[in-house]
Amino acid sequence: MTSGERGPIAEFSTRRRSLLLGGLGGASATALATLGHGGAAAAAPAAEVAPVAFDLDSGNFIKELIGPFHPPRDVFANMDVTLLHRFIHYSITSWFDATAPYHPTAVGVHSRLGRRPSSEAATNRNKTIAALHANYQVVKRVEPLGRGPAFRDLLISVGLDPDDESEDPTSPVGIGNLAGKAVAAAALRDGLNQLGTVGRRYNPRPYGDYTGYRPVNTAFSLTNPSRWQPQLTTHNRRHGGGGGDLGIYTVQQFVTPQMRLIKAHTYRDPGQLKLAPPQFSDHTRARDYKRSVDEILEASAALTDVQKATAEFFDNKILGIGVSVGYAAQAHDAQLDLNDWIHVLFTSSVAIFDALIAAWHQKAKYDAVRPFSAVRHVYGSRRVTAWGGPGVGTVHDIPADQWASYLNVGDHPEYPSGSTTLCSAEAQAARRYLGDDVLQLTWPVRAGSTAVEPGLTPATDLELSYATWDEFVRTCAISRVWGGVHFRKTIERSIEFGTQFGDLAYEWVQRRINGDVD
Repeated sequence: MTSGERGPIAEFSTRRRSLLLGGLGGASATALATLGHGGAAAAAPAAEVAPVAFDLDSGNFIKELIGPFHPPRDVFANMDVTLLHRFIHYSITSWFDATAPYHPTAVGVHSRLGRRPSSEAATNRNKTIAALHANYQVVKRVEPLGRGPAFRDLLISVGLDPDDESEDPTSPVGIGNLAGKAVAAAALRDGLNQLGTVGRRYNPRPYGDYTGYRPVNTAFSLTNPSRWQPQLTTHNRRHGGGGGDLGIYTVQQFVTPQMRLIKAHTYRDPGQLKLAPPQFSDHTRARDYKRSVDEILEASAALTDVQKATAEFFDNKILGIGVSVGYAAQAHDAQLDLNDWIHVLFTSSVAIFDALIAAWHQKAKYDAVRPFSAVRHVYGSRRVTAWGGPGVGTVHDIPADQWASYLNVGDHPEYPSGSTTLCSAEAQAARRYLGDDVLQLTWPVRAGSTAVEPGLTPATDLELSYATWDEFVRTCAISRVWGGVHFRKTIERSIEFGTQFGDLAYEWVQRRINGDVD
């Protein structure tokens, strides 16, 4: 596919949702339950794994087998985007690297395994076998507690041997194992400190910070109202926590500030990608600062059921960011073969990965205040009009120092908006690869299914629908204001900031597909 202008759209069936989120089209109920829900499910003996009706020669393993966007919920929280996308990125990279030898010109990122005869790519069989074995190697080494047993069962269900550790570079199993191990090895040394051993000899702290970041403010004192203040949160940090968290509160820490030090694919230094300072949250510019706060309170006071559901959709990175490119690919499925599916997902993944690095660089650089702190700084204990908390609705007498955002606040500084940056980056990557603005994403929301107000919101069933990427990005951005976690000026700037990563990723991936690399 080539880049092109934005275009119209048709309706898309919601049936694909389960396939892209973690379903197994045509798979046994046992396999669906295991892969779809993640977790540490035990591997069933080979004799107990039901076969899946999947054609290795003509099937598309991405649509019919893999749930790449559904890592286990007990390992990654829905908002933990740096950890979540890192795993997704290395999984998708393993598909690209494992299938590169079967492509006429493509060159892998972390391995160079030669070129296989074109006859071996006449069907999807060899590419699928290689990609699945590569993904399994990544799952075992990069995803800490997750789908290893489930992925093992998946291989068995389609007639593959998960215990085959062959490294024969002329066979699809060997190519997959070599590619997957190379990707996993790169992940372990990427700088995110997966093993927790950087700077520590004993008692490792997986993904722990080694950069020495320290917040200017404490959870109990806002000494600099322009800078990030860690929030005092419930122990579980997630809505719907159990009784074991009652009375237990913790202080936020900047999650993986070392993300900014990872080597990007498409640029050398994140500092070269400029972003203007957030003057609107500079407390010495009192008028701008207050305007930013008032915009947050106005949005909070006017929250609708649709806005609440939308805010939760985009806050859940498995949904808001994870499924969207799959929907766009499905909308163009008649034009795409298996290589295209892999390449468009890889292009998007590179855009998101590199956008994360740059966004975390800017978050650490500006260390900007979150709205909850700014609201308290401006209004103190004065009464304001805003959302009053779960099930309360809009109230007119809430003390500003008791106001809370609808969404949980991310464990990192405010500027730029990570979610908006990533939505914008993946949208541009998909536009460039697929050649238009078509998305066709429709997502039903059942009555009472929100996490913040379960049983209450929305009052009736509703449907979120994004016909185009432009609509998707604009809604992703404003949902962060509705959720009370980002200022309006932040999201406006983050859209533009994110778009460049889609362009960079498309051009970089095209060079790899065309073999135009050193």
